[in-house]
Amino acid sequence: MFVRIGMGLLIWLLASEALPATSARTSASSPASLSPNEMSQAIKTDAITIPTPGETFAALGKPTKPDWTASFRGPIAMNYKTRAQIALNLGGLIADGFIAIEAQDSQQVKNTGGDILKMAKALGVSENILARGNSINQFAENDEWPALQEELEATQNEVKASMQSHRDQDLVILVSLGGWIRGTQVVSGVVAKNYDEKLAQVLRQPELLRFIHSKLSQIAPELQGDTLVKSVDAQLQEIEKIVATPFGKSLAPEGVMRLQTAIDQLMQEIQKKDQ
Repeated sequence: MFVRIGMGLLIWLLASEALPATSARTSASSPASLSPNEMSQAIKTDAITIPTPGETFAALGKPTKPDWTASFRGPIAMNYKTRAQIALNLGGLIADGFIAIEAQDSQQVKNTGGDILKMAKALGVSENILARGNSINQFAENDEWPALQEELEATQNEVKASMQSHRDQDLVILVSLGGWIRGTQVVSGVVAKNYDEKLAQVLRQPELLRFIHSKLSQIAPELQGDTLVKSVDAQLQEIEKIVATPFGKSLAPEGVMRLQTAIDQLMQEIQKKDQ
């Protein structure tokens, strides 16, 4: 279980190319077809089972029973100037949606769901996802938590499928990365507050961070040159050093605290206006 979660803390990044085609969890999601090259990448990636944010948080909650409401954050800007910053923050908002579901806070779900749709629209994704806002609100009003989680997963998948159909694969990677960063912020906070050696092993993921760096090195030159993207990549390489404990060895409490501080600083930069 903990090995699977530790790998899964990438949230969606390893499955970024495969997700719309291979991981749609409800019939409501309508993924775009993949080219042969994309399909070969999907087959290779799908050999690893990557939990969604909801699965990751739910699995973490079984042994720890976190105070999910303590992980809520205040509203973020909805009018970032660059597509890279919008994509990173959209990923974070999707993770926030799963946090609200774990907390079973219907108002927070509705607020976050509305923000997800606004930010997705700013990236020009398919109008189909806008209709999901009504479903999210309805499920939240009726406290239908399993259905709500499926709807949010379907929304996530449809956002990525829409981006792929517009050949915005680089933005899919950034959305996935934003979700991973926000999810790691929450999980590191939980582990720091309730330190346990097995829980701390969840945070040992240097291989995933190396993979993130490799993906960022493959995106379009104009995105690689984006000031925020360059800073995020550099900070993640420093975070890799924090979590690079020997295989099978958990982060010590001080390592968890260092990770939490580094991730908090990274999130602050991603959220900051006027990059």
